Amino acid sequence: MPGEFTRSPQLLKGALAVYPSQRRGNQPRLIVFQYNPEQLRRTLARRAPTREAGNAGQAREDAQRVPGPPVETLNLSVTLDATDQLEQPQQNRAVAQNGLQPVLATLELLLYPPSSAVQQNQNLARQGAAQVNPLDIPLILLVWGRSRVVPVQLTSFSVTEEAFDPNLNPIQAKVELGLQVLTYMELQPNTLGYDAYQAYQQQKENLAGQAQPRGDESRIRGLLPT
Repeated sequence: MPGEFTRSPQLLKGALAVYPSQRRGNQPRLIVFQYNPEQLRRTLARRAPTREAGNAGQAREDAQRVPGPPVETLNLSVTLDATDQLEQPQQNRAVAQNGLQPVLATLELLLYPPSSAVQQNQNLARQGAAQVNPLDIPLILLVWGRSRVVPVQLTSFSVTEEAFDPNLNPIQAKVELGLQVLTYMELQPNTLGYDAYQAYQQQKENLAGQAQPRGDESRIRGLLPT
């Protein structure tokens, strides 16, 4: 009934927020997941300091030192299905004409520099410019719940197109995304991505402070050296 209270929690969808640059004040383009992935695989690898070969004393000193946060990678599977939208083609003309091609192209382009920037660099090179800068790709924030809004870089994209319409446009697909978290080691200070990572790590620290030990803590402490 209208206005009836429901105890079912409102589902928060995961998304990618794509910013054209690192400057603050930009409005992102949102890629909201049609279905939340059932699994998110995360791997953290220690960022070890560089050691000089044969310097055992330095190696011992560096054993507990790190130059920065770990290298964190994420892998997730995104399922796409145009079936429901194709039931109402008048309201979903882009899907009726192209299937899942638009959303797949949106995800794939996260690996590409803009073609306009490529053309601009080519023009500069033809004009004999002394320096042609490498091209930037967009800044991406993975939005995965309140505690995970984190800058990432798309490192791999793999798609399995599983069904097609009469024009061979894919209408069902499964996309595997590989992401690497960008930290303050990779981002410039005073930028949107830098601030987002700082907030992400601080949120981890806040959550860790809420953890409570389980079991007989006093007996464990009795086994520790003093």
